[in-house]
Amino acid sequence: MAFTSFMQDALEEARAAAGRGEVPVGAVVVSPEGRVVGRAGNRTRELSDPTAHAEILALRAACAVAGSERLPGHALYVTLEPCPMCASAISQARIARLYYGAADPKSGGVAHGPRVFAHPQSHHVPEVYDGIGAEETAELLKEFFAGRRE
Repeated sequence: MAFTSFMQDALEEARAAAGRGEVPVGAVVVSPEGRVVGRAGNRTRELSDPTAHAEILALRAACAVAGSERLPGHALYVTLEPCPMCASAISQARIARLYYGAADPKSGGVAHGPRVFAHPQSHHVPEVYDGIGAEETAELLKEFFAGRRE
């Protein structure tokens, strides 16, 4: 079976988040059959909820579709390296594969910072693929923050 990337779907969610004034991060959960079963962009400001990161919202939507708190065999595509909170949720949900775009040296929790999946307390470690569409995802973030500074 050929690999199909869903990063463009995550980028759509990130652009929509930027349009709402949110930090442009988007996430998409894909079922083992290759169907998008959860998608979201950041909504922390809109919902006044510090946990309303794109990954958390997409996982919640996918879990509702699955009727379970676990998503074995599922893949998560996210435009930015997940923070420690999101990395922990990814582990708890038993996501099989994590694909992310831009690295986040300041707030990341996968390759940077606490490296959540490397801890013995991490009950599940997904396969991690970084740098998927990194240039495009990083540029979206740079444009967003440059506009904030002007």
